[in-house]
Amino acid sequence: MRKYELGGLRRFARRLWRDKAGLALIEFAYSLPVLTMLGLGGVEIANLSITHMRVSQIAISLADNASRAKQDIVAGVPRMREYDVNETFQGAALQSGGLDIEENGRLILSSLEVNSQGGQWVHWQRCFGKAAYKSSYGKQGDGITGTGFPGMGPANRRIRAESGFAVMFVEVVYNYRPLIFSSLVPPQSIRKTAAMYVRDDRDLTDIFNPPPTAPVNSCPN
Repeated sequence: MRKYELGGLRRFARRLWRDKAGLALIEFAYSLPVLTMLGLGGVEIANLSITHMRVSQIAISLADNASRAKQDIVAGVPRMREYDVNETFQGAALQSGGLDIEENGRLILSSLEVNSQGGQWVHWQRCFGKAAYKSSYGKQGDGITGTGFPGMGPANRRIRAESGFAVMFVEVVYNYRPLIFSSLVPPQSIRKTAAMYVRDDRDLTDIFNPPPTAPVNSCPN
């Protein structure tokens, strides 16, 4: 190889070594996958947090609406009907929006009352939604006699009714599916509870279903 050709190669190599024009692009290309993973992971965690909040709001709203629902009776005490229960469920389904609680979850509404012996009693219980979940805290008829039934809710914040009153106790279970990364945020069941005392007088002898009768959303045993 001729001497001037070697010199030209050396000069080209030095220019190439000093050239920084594409360095930022190369560094960005290396860091892009990491930045993308971090960004999408943040979106996934934020979506999980928002879903927890929305499910909690559904539980609170359902308990509140059930505590107010009633049919006024002329010269009588207002009463709770199957129709009123179904309306509160439909309201919760509309509130859930894109979560589609009917397809992806279960709403459980229980009337916690006091039995004739002063114990806690699940007088009636209704369910809504296609997910196959049962109440974690008691089923209809639990505590009908005696004082052994402790009430509803986690042990550290148990809900108990007072004599002559009813508590609308709500459990919401939602099947969460991750948007992107099941390895970072796996599919899981989000469970929330809420409870509200019945606001006004209510006939607690039964849950009524006068004509035209409404569907009864009984819970599986």
